[in-house]
Amino acid sequence: MTNYIKQIRALVGTRPIIMAGACVILLDSHGRLLLQQRTDNGLWGLPGGSMEPGEEMIEVAKRELWEEVGLEALDLELLDLFSGPELYYQYPNGDEVHNVVAAYLCKDYRGTIRGDGDEVQDIQFYALDQLPSHISPPDRPIIARFLRDQV
Repeated sequence: MTNYIKQIRALVGTRPIIMAGACVILLDSHGRLLLQQRTDNGLWGLPGGSMEPGEEMIEVAKRELWEEVGLEALDLELLDLFSGPELYYQYPNGDEVHNVVAAYLCKDYRGTIRGDGDEVQDIQFYALDQLPSHISPPDRPIIARFLRDQV
């Protein structure tokens, strides 16, 4: 979680908040999707996180990709904005959020994959027809929409 969200949580506790953020659908040269296994819930999801005050959404996507998996996005394309009931989530610690997420597609990147040692316990590329079944709930509608667009 970012410093801004930690500050908000200190004021409101676990009550629901609206959290703006971004995620990255990163595909390697074989068309496989990069997923990271989260340390907070053990589920697989997209690199991403919440916005800090003054950031642009594309900056959030780039920063989170770098911080969480060690890759630099050279080109990002907006897939869509996601919000609504499917993006509500309650973290294992009880914090509740209504996510508003800008999802970006990335096929051009550089760097060496490495986990951040804090939020990420594993990182893998998956063929689109062999994705793990245990996907983090807020990422499910985003990945499903991406997959629908691939048909």
